[in-house]
Amino acid sequence: MAKAASIKIKLLSTADTGYFYVGKKNARTKTEKFAFKKYDPIAKKHVEFKETKIK
Repeated sequence: MAKAASIKIKLLSTADTGYFYVGKKNARTKTEKFAFKKYDPIAKKHVEFKETKIK
């Protein structure tokens, strides 16, 4: 059976608050790591979130 095209990823805050979002990405077409500016409610501001593995 073939592997799934989309995988789950964890977007971890760079503000060191421990806050994260969970999302999906297509691992075949998007091979580079994601980095988004999103809202961190613990830091109460928009910060960069970087992709990490889900453990």
